[in-house]
Amino acid sequence: MPEKITLDGLERKWREVWARNGTYTFDRTAPRSRVFSIDTPPPTVSGSLHVGHVFSFTHADAIARYQRMTGREVFYPMGWDDNGLPTERRVQNHYGVQCDPSLPYDPDFTPPSTVPSRPLPISRRNFVELCQRLTAIDEQAFEDVWRQVGLSVDWSLQYSTIDDTSRAVSQRAFLRNLERGEAYLADAPTLWDVTFRTAVAQAELEDRERQGAYYRLAFGLPGGGTTYIETTRPELLPACVALVAHPGDERYQKLFGTYATTPVFGVQVPIRAHPLAQPDKGSGIAMICTFGDLTDVIWWRELDLTTRPVMGRDGRLLAQPPSDVPAGPYAELAGKTAFSAKEKMVELLRAAGALDGEPRPTTQQVKFYERGDKPLEIVTTRQWYIRNGGRDAALRAALLARGREMTWSPEFMRNRYESWVEGLAGDWVISRQRFFGVPFPIWYPLDAAGEPDHAAPITATTLPVDPSSDTPPGFTEDQRDKPGGFTGDPDVMDTWATSSLTPEIAGRWGLDDDLFERVFPMDLRPQAHEIIRTWLFATVLRAHQEFDSLPWRTALLSGWILDPDRKKMSKSKGNTVTPMALLEEYGSDAVRYWAVSGRPGTDTAFDTGQMKVGRRLAIKILNATKFVLRFGVAADLEAAAVTEPLDRAMLAGLEAVVADATRHFEGYDYARALERTEQFFWTFCDDYLELVKERAYADPADPATRSAHAALALALRTLLRLFAPALPFVAEEAWSWWQDGSVHRAAWPSAGELAPALDPAAPATLLGLAGTVLGLVRKAKSEAKQSMRTEVAHLTVRGPEADVLAFGLVRPDVQAAGVVREVTVEAVGETVLAEVRLA
Repeated sequence: MPEKITLDGLERKWREVWARNGTYTFDRTAPRSRVFSIDTPPPTVSGSLHVGHVFSFTHADAIARYQRMTGREVFYPMGWDDNGLPTERRVQNHYGVQCDPSLPYDPDFTPPSTVPSRPLPISRRNFVELCQRLTAIDEQAFEDVWRQVGLSVDWSLQYSTIDDTSRAVSQRAFLRNLERGEAYLADAPTLWDVTFRTAVAQAELEDRERQGAYYRLAFGLPGGGTTYIETTRPELLPACVALVAHPGDERYQKLFGTYATTPVFGVQVPIRAHPLAQPDKGSGIAMICTFGDLTDVIWWRELDLTTRPVMGRDGRLLAQPPSDVPAGPYAELAGKTAFSAKEKMVELLRAAGALDGEPRPTTQQVKFYERGDKPLEIVTTRQWYIRNGGRDAALRAALLARGREMTWSPEFMRNRYESWVEGLAGDWVISRQRFFGVPFPIWYPLDAAGEPDHAAPITATTLPVDPSSDTPPGFTEDQRDKPGGFTGDPDVMDTWATSSLTPEIAGRWGLDDDLFERVFPMDLRPQAHEIIRTWLFATVLRAHQEFDSLPWRTALLSGWILDPDRKKMSKSKGNTVTPMALLEEYGSDAVRYWAVSGRPGTDTAFDTGQMKVGRRLAIKILNATKFVLRFGVAADLEAAAVTEPLDRAMLAGLEAVVADATRHFEGYDYARALERTEQFFWTFCDDYLELVKERAYADPADPATRSAHAALALALRTLLRLFAPALPFVAEEAWSWWQDGSVHRAAWPSAGELAPALDPAAPATLLGLAGTVLGLVRKAKSEAKQSMRTEVAHLTVRGPEADVLAFGLVRPDVQAAGVVREVTVEAVGETVLAEVRLA
């Protein structure tokens, strides 16, 4: 025990001890019944962690530490989500490069020492190597933060979503999806980000407000009439394939089944009925284009309409019009961005007399890729899909049932899952037109003209594989991209298609079946609530398809961290706080105290004031431990030695705390467990220690003194274990001063430990009663501006008869603590009061 109490250096000291002793190493020989496995969120390795990560990861760590102390072997891996757009973007900006898959690999390539003014084109393989180099640096920085926070993960269980294990598991799962018909390749309307040039899934959408305008266009009708539609996207007029109105709209009943003529282009389009049309919106009749938004896709599919694509993958209108659209007027739009094409289309409409009135300003919700800067377009592309219930009612119902089978903490979060599943509009597009990701383990045979046969894919037999550099069975490399040979699938999997398999990746499914059977299905998935629609749902989907089970039993959802303006902290908003400076200034336990104080699913304010409270608590734990140990209490004192009513009352109160904390931890409410423990601890320090210290300093041979020592030892041993999940460093430090081994491998306290010390005649309320009277004595001395050691000549205690009688059990300790000569008690009134006469 050091002479001077300090929190400084505890993190470094115990990090090294835990690593050296393998304190958190998972015992993989433990049977499944003794294993508690956690599907740890792999943070995106692109930049730096922020305090929101510390917040949510500390919640899971508190649960892991509790479970370990209950005797479970905790499977607690750490993963890194290092493939996908965020990593590519960071590499492009960091090195000043741009991937060009047409370039050959340069084995001697060295990135520029300074970022060039224009991106340097490099081959795909060189680009991937730079991604791997930068993510390795970021991962080490992330690991340093997590070790400083005190996460009790087993660092030998690390994985990344691009390593060999992840690629093998992801590719195996995809091939099995393909074999069962759950994965398929299709040409279909696809949400497309024109900046990143890649497909985007429904789960990655974000609605943003944009200022726009309604344009009223005149369409010709049979017999020379006119009907008007209102649109915010006149540039898509050449893509118009139909007009649509509600089947119950009397204004258009006679037009259903006839044709209208598009202004400027003169193309005939059918007029159809559909219940999604809104009679009270605009003129009540709308044009269907391929494609302006997701509703267009629904109408196009359900009404079995033709396709007239005009939007290219670069966000510009295609150079050539659809085959039945006149090339003359279209040439005015070809190659223009959507914005420029809109301006030109409005000019053409005005010139043709087909624009009715002036544009009417409006504010509209426009769909963006959550990481993108430009509105999404919908283009027809060939993509890989996984069936997810969006077009299959039976599968949707099964996934809803899985959600009800799962335990949710908090329970109301299940509603978000169900809302997402019920609102799915299509299958999950899992292919991405990017470079740093898990490749599809697929090649296509080429016919005599060199065209790929997408209907007859060649699948890999050895995993992992990269079709861009590996050859398929039965072929040689010199046949690549040549007629009669083969070509590799150029796409990679969406990062969620890999992350949706984190239980399988961490458990090494198909690679180490003995381990997998011990940890799957996992016990806990901790995660943020905003990715229920992506990570949680997708993981449930993949486990349902592959194993006909849930991937884990319980989902623990954390809330957001709010900045001083009550806005969510996020990298995209630029209002995040990096954690290392906080950890160093306040101490890791203080930051963890703030984090663990946040209830599951509840948004929590970023509050350094709360961290200061946590730091004071950590220091108080050390000071209280040192104070108790100065009495020479032994580590193995037994509860049977406790005989005094005050001691028994204190331990009765502690027994209730143990029961409550255990119940809260079992219900994943780490915050209430900490709150209950802390409340008792301050009572223990402020009241019990003051009340008992005179007796504790007395003759060790006296049974009353031995009772105090045993009670102090039992309470300290119990409190340090109760604090250990939330404040691991200070709990370990205090424990090491008088106990063998690590507190984090000690048994979680149980009421049975304290039972021999309990007595119904000394209820827990006795400590509160004694503390109340002692507090009144202190108050009198304080108001008289006297020292707390000033003698009290006479103390009169008045109160209800039951309290007055009970006070007799603790009277000696109150007299000693308050330095009171004489005491008189009076059974009167309904509240305990004290009259104090100082000497």
